[in-house]
Amino acid sequence: MKGVLLVNLGSPDSTDPKDVKRYLDEFLMDPRVIDVPFWFRSFLVRGIILNTRPKKSAEAYQRIWWDEGSPLIVISERLQKKVQQKTTVPIALAMRYGSMTLKKGLQELVDLGVDEILTIPLYPQFAMATTETIDVKVEELKSEFFPHLKITSFEAFYNKPEYIEVLSKSISEKLENLDYEHLLFSYHGVPERHIRKSDITKSHCKIDGSCCVTDSKAHQFCYRHQCLKTTALVAAKLKLAPGTFSTSFQSRLGFDPWLQPYTDRTIERMGLKGVKKMAIVTPAFVSDCLETLEEIAMEGEEIFHEAGGKELTVIPCLNDRDDWVEVLTGWIDTWRIVDVKTAIA
Repeated sequence: MKGVLLVNLGSPDSTDPKDVKRYLDEFLMDPRVIDVPFWFRSFLVRGIILNTRPKKSAEAYQRIWWDEGSPLIVISERLQKKVQQKTTVPIALAMRYGSMTLKKGLQELVDLGVDEILTIPLYPQFAMATTETIDVKVEELKSEFFPHLKITSFEAFYNKPEYIEVLSKSISEKLENLDYEHLLFSYHGVPERHIRKSDITKSHCKIDGSCCVTDSKAHQFCYRHQCLKTTALVAAKLKLAPGTFSTSFQSRLGFDPWLQPYTDRTIERMGLKGVKKMAIVTPAFVSDCLETLEEIAMEGEEIFHEAGGKELTVIPCLNDRDDWVEVLTGWIDTWRIVDVKTAIA
């Protein structure tokens, strides 16, 4: 029997600094998040970051926490339930980090009699620190605990027409009666070295302004290309005029170069040059989370106002929109019947 595992990033169990510290330890010690030798990663994370950051991060989580719990978890659970109502395939939910573990999610499906699983990382673009770490962890769990399972991972869907359609619609609905001067597409940031490490050609990705728009098989695993392509496809769909939109990257850590331009500096620059009304969308996420609700909606607004801006509109992620549920269900049902099609053929 087939089953589907939806996978999102994860969240601390609470806003208590101890829970946040435990969550950050698991997240930041992932070698695909901070890809340096273990001894240095341990020194950096456990020797420095976890001695200073948990309290500040806990305060950030407190600002966005809902009565029901973590916004990311609540939204993901709503999405799972809506998708389950639309398909006969068992749908489970797991997080890469935190208490809702991948192992629990896989076990839930196995207990229902599932022996073939499609994992769907809830990230439109491929990245080492998101989709790849999920795939690697799932494969580790399969080898150790579920050797009988057949597991397939859903590919990056940043350029799938049906995804671009619902993303564009969600943006246009928010902008319809909004008097704005600039639309910023803000994606989560990654170190530039992640782009080069993911280059299967070992030579194409130079981050030089042309490699991302020059056709290459490297684009299958190039996060930067996939972000820029998402922006381009939505801009074309919405017929956005050149100069009225741009792309930036948020959430950098450490001193190594990360993808640029940086979102916080872009917001500040827009305010300083006289932009008064601005909108931001975050297409690296399909579910609102700390990065969208606090870093963009709260910190971003503060930066914009301090730089002279007046109105900053943050466009929600797709979350559990009905049209997004329909898209997910369509992908799942297509996968569900593929064996039937093969048999008929």
